[in-house]
Formats: sequence, structure tokens, C-alpha cells
Amino acid sequence: MSNTTATAEQLGDLSATTLLRFATAGSVDDGKSTLVGRLLHDSKSVLTDQLEAVERVSASRGADAPDLALLTDGLRAEREQGITIDVAYRYFATARRRFILADTPGHVQYTRNMVTGASTADLAVVLVDARNGVIEQTRRHAAVAALLRVPHVVLAVNKMDLVAYDERVFAEIAEEFTAYAGELGVPEITAIPISALAGDNVVEPSANMDWYGGPTVLEHLETVPVSHDLTSCHARLPVQYVIRPQTAEHPDYRGYAGQIAAGTFRVGESVTVLPSGRSSKITGIDLLGKAVDVAWTPQSITLLLEDDIDISRGDLIVPSGDTPPTSQDIEATVCHVADTPLNVGQRVLLKHTTRTVKAIVKEIPSRLTLDDLSQHPEPGQLVANDIGRVKVRTAEPLALDAYADSRRTGSFLLIDPADGTTLAAGMAGEAFATAAEEAAPASDDDGWDF
Repeated sequence: MSNTTATAEQLGDLSATTLLRFATAGSVDDGKSTLVGRLLHDSKSVLTDQLEAVERVSASRGADAPDLALLTDGLRAEREQGITIDVAYRYFATARRRFILADTPGHVQYTRNMVTGASTADLAVVLVDARNGVIEQTRRHAAVAALLRVPHVVLAVNKMDLVAYDERVFAEIAEEFTAYAGELGVPEITAIPISALAGDNVVEPSANMDWYGGPTVLEHLETVPVSHDLTSCHARLPVQYVIRPQTAEHPDYRGYAGQIAAGTFRVGESVTVLPSGRSSKITGIDLLGKAVDVAWTPQSITLLLEDDIDISRGDLIVPSGDTPPTSQDIEATVCHVADTPLNVGQRVLLKHTTRTVKAIVKEIPSRLTLDDLSQHPEPGQLVANDIGRVKVRTAEPLALDAYADSRRTGSFLLIDPADGTTLAAGMAGEAFATAAEEAAPASDDDGWDF
């Protein structure tokens, strides 16, 4: 039987299954890649030729058994150093659910990559070495998951075989992490004791931990409730392109194309274009070359409007009765991901959906201290992997939702205008703001040239 046929039989009919996007995170050598490899191997989601290649490499290194971490650590530098550097995406499925997995790096230098992997995740698996317990990098990953509003977090206490499968060790780590993540506002935390190397509680229940009665990692991934129904959210269409064929067949055609970020649009609905505030009515919706009466996220569509309005790339089309606030002053929590610091007074580009505008970092009110979740006031700058509050003044008004309401239209990037480097990933709203910050008076805008 061919590899392709075996995989097709194993996956079965997936037309009715749901999709779960999840990311793995943890400190260096906590075993993330081994867990992912074990998950793929034991769920029979690895093709024969892939497994044979891993077995050959493992044997050449003198290993007695296949090193399953090699299934995800694909870069030569990763294999040589035994660490994950890049975000490795893997796609697999069981009879119950389809999965998109982002295996993110654990080294503090690559924490920025977790922001990439977890930004669209429904669930984050945070690994902890049972011998080391909760460390600073664990707290950083928990903070990033909470900041990105990942609705489900799994604490995988790995290498339980190296602590003699001691229930007390697991309980202490689970209690410390749950208390910390709870303070961050993580809505759901599930702790699972595992040994990725031995396969305990990854796909199959462990015979070495009869004191644990919860699900395995795969069981939890297959059954955790997820909802991708964004049709009831605030409807938002960032305009990507204005279509004007100006042909004999379509002499007056003017359409506004883009991917619906959230919600539903219908023919006949009144809409407002931001930031201009001009209103019109939808007279047509084109989807894949055909006219439809209704469209919803994440479909890519072209809207036709009743009035001839000046609309260009970067504008946002929303229902007239549900418009987000428009402002040039933005306050947000950011994860700083660049090697160079972010300073007060620094000129940047701010990219929000399809719109990019000039901006200035007006203020950095605080930086999050991961140890006790306190806010360090007025740090002056943010350096790589810092999480902090920023106030930004933009050259043009932007329409941002709160990130708590919309992960798509409440997020943005700060970019270095000199070389295009991404400096920080921002989440609009009050994420980690303290009561003192919320009560602080607005600072004077004098001196700004926007």
C-alpha cells in the first residue's frame, strides 16, 4: 500500500470535522519538538519515507531510537544545535479533527516567533520541564498567550520520567502556573503530565501515572471546544484593491475588493467607509466571479456601492450602525520583537490591516515585569522580548477595534521606516493596563507635528 493511500484511509472523510489551530511553546530543551514528533508519530500522521529519513539521521548519530524532534526541526542549524529556531508549521488530522500546528522556538532570542505562531491560535501548549518547574521563559510565554487572547492553554509538564513520575512534582508546577496564568486572565488552563520521549499521555494514556485521570494531549486537542463562527462579530472589510476594468463590457464598474475580516455583509445594507465617514448602500457582492446576496468571513469578495465614493486601499468598510472609533491617538500593549530598542519619540510606520501610515511613539507608560506582573513605569524604551504599554500618534486617523473584540482589526505592527524591519506587534485596548494607568490624565499633545 502506498504512503498516500495509507494517509487517505487514516484521515477518512474530513469534510465534517472541525479545524484547530494550536501553537507549542516552552523554554529551550523542554521537549517541544519531541512532543510534536511524538504526536505526529503516534497518531500515524507521518509518512513512511519521512520516518525512514529520521531513522537514518538518528542512526548516524548513534541513537538507539528515532529522534522524533527531527520531524519538525528542519533547518540544518536546528538539527546541529538541537534547538528550534524558526516557526515550523505542520498539518495533520485524525478522524475527529483537523489541525494546523505551529511549533515555536523556546530560546529567549526567538520569543518573537511565538507571537507569530500564536497570533491566530485557538490553543497554546506551554511545555515545562518537570525538573525545572515554572521559569521566566514559561511566564513570558504565558503572558504572550494571554496578551494574544488565546482562549485555551495546555500546561504540558514534560519529562515526568526523569522525576520518577512523581505526582507531587506535577501538582506543584500545575498549581504555580495556573495561579500565574489566572492572574493574566487566561480563561481556560488544562494541566497534563507527560513524557514526550517515552510517549506517556501524549496519544496513549500512561501506565506509569495511574494517579492522573485526565485526557491525553491528543484527546484534549480533539475535544476542546473551538468556534470559528466570526459571522456574528462586528462586520469589517479592509479594502485591498479598487477594481475598475473600464472595458466595453464593464465601462462603469467600480468594485472594492478585500477579505472580510469578520462579520457578514448583505446586499441592500447601509455601510460607512472609514476614516472618511462617508456612507452608501451595498448594491452588489461579487464572489468568485458570481453575484451573491450575502458574504461572510473569511471570504474574499468585491463590494459594489450605490454612490461613487473616493475609496482606496487601506480604507475600512463597516455597517453604518456598527462603526469602530476613529482616532490618531492609539494606546496599546505591544510585544517588542526587534533587536533594536523602541524609544519614546521614535518615528515608525504603523500597519493596520491593509493600511500603513506614518506614526510617532508618543509615550511608553510602562513595561510588564514578568516575575510579579507589576508595571515598571516610564521605562523610556522597550528592548527585545519586552511587553509594555505604548501611546502612538499617527499621521492619519485609523479605525481600530479593541483587540478584545477583534483579533484581526484590533492588532497592528510597528515597522522601522528605514529598512522595513518589524519592531513590535501591538494589541489595541487595555490588555495589561493597571488601574493607575487607566486613571492617569492624558498628556499634552503640544510639540507634535501631526
